[in-house]
Amino acid sequence: MSNKTFTEKEVSMLANNKNVKAVSIKGITYTDEFKRIFIIENEKGKFPREIFEENGFDIDIVGIKRAKSSGSRWRAAYRNEGICGLNDTRNVNTGRPRVRALSTQERCERLEAQINLLKAENELLKKNRHPRKKADKQEIILVAQEKFILINSEIEKYKLKNMLSHLCKITGVSRSGYYNYFSAKSYSRRQQRDNYDEVVGNIILKAYNYKGRKKGARQIKMTLEGTFGIVYNLKRIRRIMKKYAIICPIRKANPYKRMMKATKEHTVLKNLLNRNFKQNIPGKVLLTDITYLFYGKSKKAYLSTIKDGSTNEILAYNVTDNLRLDIVTDTILNLKKNRKIKLPKDAFIHSDQGFHYTNPTFQKLVKKSGLGQSMSRRGNCWDNAPQESFFGHFKDEAYIKSCETLEQLKEEIKQYMIYYNKFRYQWGLKKMTPVQYRNHLLKSA
Repeated sequence: MSNKTFTEKEVSMLANNKNVKAVSIKGITYTDEFKRIFIIENEKGKFPREIFEENGFDIDIVGIKRAKSSGSRWRAAYRNEGICGLNDTRNVNTGRPRVRALSTQERCERLEAQINLLKAENELLKKNRHPRKKADKQEIILVAQEKFILINSEIEKYKLKNMLSHLCKITGVSRSGYYNYFSAKSYSRRQQRDNYDEVVGNIILKAYNYKGRKKGARQIKMTLEGTFGIVYNLKRIRRIMKKYAIICPIRKANPYKRMMKATKEHTVLKNLLNRNFKQNIPGKVLLTDITYLFYGKSKKAYLSTIKDGSTNEILAYNVTDNLRLDIVTDTILNLKKNRKIKLPKDAFIHSDQGFHYTNPTFQKLVKKSGLGQSMSRRGNCWDNAPQESFFGHFKDEAYIKSCETLEQLKEEIKQYMIYYNKFRYQWGLKKMTPVQYRNHLLKSA
């Protein structure tokens, strides 16, 4: 007899076959009519596989070993007793044995154990920092290992006897899995893995805190490879981060809109960029924008930046406590002071249609600096997406709120810009930093 068991789906499929009298996860009871058909067809020279398939059975589900053993048993019964030997005279069909009726006290004990287990499971779900979710339902679930530990703690806490099968059934885990989890061999294996994970966790934590800036899984992977010479795949890093609650910053959308609007004398220019950000020429495409910064106790400042579209490097920036025009004109002047950057002759600066960038004074300064000028379409943030992306990362990773004065804020921004340009690896830059990628493009030019 085959030891193969059936899944619930397979049981359902077999039950729909007219030649099946009864079926459970453990076995099949065939009809007497099918047994007679089998004997007749088998004597004609047909094999068990062929007979089963002709009568609507999927041999991969039934199993060829089960089909052959059933056929051998029926042939032996037919030889010994004739056609009567094929009749099923058993009172109970194959499959699960009859369940003994429970007494009132046993039912009450089971119900009480079930309530205590569900309460403990609910408490564990509340404490769980990283709940798993089913793919098709937004329902928080526990993994099997957590359920095994939960069942074990309930059995020990309430000194339960003969409750294991019932509790496993309630939580949807197998009893064999429970025993395997608490076996000495399994415990030793888990202990070894926990020790190894602890070592890996310390290495990942070192990369996570490198240069005092918190990072996500991809940033950690690139920092490990580029700085420490260690290669871990993303799945391992994410698993370890999840296990030890190493949480990366979550980027938030900027809810604030520009408060100033262009007047009639301001000029809106054409979009020369058309989202062609990566032109692999350092300094050719310059992206600029302004963002709000909240620091200290309800204090507000503003940051203007110029970013290289090809290398993501921040080439110039300016921090002020107001939105006067000089926030952007001083940014242009800071760009001109940056001697490390040589801009090509066809370089141009791209912005939105904000008040500052349509201002005639700003546009004259841009032209005087030897730059062309381009603007996004009205109300379309995707036309300057890399610049918006930088602000999102910056606000998550820089320690802005802890600054009490504008001078402290400026110092923190200065340190972050150094970190971002020289030490922050980026996936889209072939896992290089902006400065490394700029040098890479210049060498390959």
